[in-house]
Amino acid sequence: MKTVSKNLKVGKIVNTHGLKGEVKVIPLTDDPRRFDDLEYVLINGKEVNIERCKYQKDRIIVKLEGIDKIEDAERLKEKFMEVERENAVELEEDCYFLADLRECTVFDTEGKELGKIYDVIQTKNNDVYWIRKPKELLIPVLKSIVLDINIDERKITVRPVGEWMDED
Repeated sequence: MKTVSKNLKVGKIVNTHGLKGEVKVIPLTDDPRRFDDLEYVLINGKEVNIERCKYQKDRIIVKLEGIDKIEDAERLKEKFMEVERENAVELEEDCYFLADLRECTVFDTEGKELGKIYDVIQTKNNDVYWIRKPKELLIPVLKSIVLDINIDERKITVRPVGEWMDED
């Protein structure tokens, strides 16, 4: 059984910003302002202190300690910023980290295995679990469809597909 990951991704470095080592980060968290509360992040498993952040539309400009030139920042492109799970934000009841949902196996109430969650698509109204194999399936995350989520067992139970999917 796959264990829940120890670290959580909070951002992806996508580019440099300016000449003094700042990096552009796509936030991978519901609340990008969360970066204001972080003293450090993990990059490649190493602690790197955050000196300051500023916000630009859908990106965060981050100045990391020890990254003082564009050449240093270049080397961080495509790297992920992570936090240790114990430093993660507290989630409300019935809320889960996307990293914990990915790779969970989905079963229906009749015991049929529908596949593993490949990704979680976030829409305006509700999330959608995307299963790619054995057959592509999009499952709306609604209380009337998703009946149980057990992260420890990596198992999600849903109503049988025929009961909620439009059949043509």
